[in-house]
Amino acid sequence: MTGQVSRREFLKATGVGAAATAALTGLGSGQAGAERAARKRPPNIVYVILDEIGYYELSCMGHKAMQTPTMDRLAKEGIRFTQLLAGAPVCAPTRSTLMTGQHMGHTSVRTNPGSTALRADDVTVASVLAKAGYATGGFGKWGVGGRGTTGVPEKHGFDVFFGYYDQVHAHTFFPAYLIRNSKEVPLEGNFGYLYEGKTYSQYEIFKESLKFIRENKDKPFFCYCPWTPPHGAWGMPKDEPSLQKYKDKPWKHGQGGNDSKVYAAMINMVDRQIGQILDLLKELKIADNTIVFVTGDNGGARYFGDAKHPHGFFGPNVNPRTKKVFRGFKGSLYEGGLRVPFIAHWAGRIKPGQVSDHLSYFPDIMPTLAELAGGKCPKNIDGISIVPTLLGKEAAGREQEQHEYLYWEYGGSVAVRMGNWKTIKPRRTKEFELYDLSKDIEEKTNVAADNPKILAKMVAFAKQAHTPPRPGKVLDKEICMKDHSKTKKRKPRK
Repeated sequence: MTGQVSRREFLKATGVGAAATAALTGLGSGQAGAERAARKRPPNIVYVILDEIGYYELSCMGHKAMQTPTMDRLAKEGIRFTQLLAGAPVCAPTRSTLMTGQHMGHTSVRTNPGSTALRADDVTVASVLAKAGYATGGFGKWGVGGRGTTGVPEKHGFDVFFGYYDQVHAHTFFPAYLIRNSKEVPLEGNFGYLYEGKTYSQYEIFKESLKFIRENKDKPFFCYCPWTPPHGAWGMPKDEPSLQKYKDKPWKHGQGGNDSKVYAAMINMVDRQIGQILDLLKELKIADNTIVFVTGDNGGARYFGDAKHPHGFFGPNVNPRTKKVFRGFKGSLYEGGLRVPFIAHWAGRIKPGQVSDHLSYFPDIMPTLAELAGGKCPKNIDGISIVPTLLGKEAAGREQEQHEYLYWEYGGSVAVRMGNWKTIKPRRTKEFELYDLSKDIEEKTNVAADNPKILAKMVAFAKQAHTPPRPGKVLDKEICMKDHSKTKKRKPRK
């Protein structure tokens, strides 16, 4: 497998064995036995995805409206990546690249209707970690195989998955039910209305995330949290503390003029919940042996835009300091559709305060987590482990390997990165464009005519990378489409 060493080699390189007291184990005389035991085993992994959060929608990025103190702290105490890019510009395909370690020319799910599934024989990150001895739990929006398909998470390495299987089902925070391992879990007081109900789904999903960590504190675990906020119908309990922070803002957008307030509140809410996970890890004395990732899933959307805010009211792709704009947005293969926030934190192992411009993307997550866990990836992946960037070359035992190129396709669009060069064919009927991102991050100046050899090489990479899609199968259409059905907007008024 490209860019991966065995667990034994990794532990040796990081100091376990002869130099155990100086590396992973950290056996200080005052530490409790639980801490010592935790440090001897491979790291726990918490991987949080915030659905559709924009690259610049963190307060540490200079955003004036958003309040994200926990994520700001994680970035300050860990490493923030400037171009660890999404695997695709929309929800389901980007999750597919993350789960399979394959780019969009190879992965199973390349469309975004909500019912497309992984194949039965797909190996996922969870499968790899489960084989390495990890407890595996997922909580949130799965998106790569609804009930009644070959793509259900419990058949792809997860001991438990709780939340939404189908991404259309995930459009409401007040669903009548959520799903646990393909079985319906009714939510009290909810009747399938978009904005109204008694039980708020994110609270339930968050509680299950914490429960999983508590139940598996004595063994290595993978807690995968693809949480739905801030995407979907912007509904929220009126007494949610984060909403109180924004209720008096003069913004007027969407349902009752409150959608923009709820959107901002959702980002603050999940930031608080990430903080509660960190507190729990500390309480359980496993914080020092847990690596935490926080990321978006695809580029930001131009929500609440108007003449004054053409890039969206919150400007997810607008640099608050320089005012430069990533071109495009969710659904596009220009930078605005691929740039996501990406933060990694591991106390004592990841050097704090780093900002890395290492060029990477979602297919690299599988080999990275596998290396940390001592697992083994299938041979057909496209990803390269970024452990040397996370922990340093001395800890990893090697220099960081680089991609020859990165590849995306979506609909009729194709894109390739080769260092700072990027080529994109925005539609089937258009020609390939070429941009030098080191000089033109906004992708304004097409330099294809001036660099024919570079363009030809990158177009050849694009042809090489694509294979015909082979999605999974729907085995029970009725149950699959039940979760995929549209939700009612509001209950009728008497």
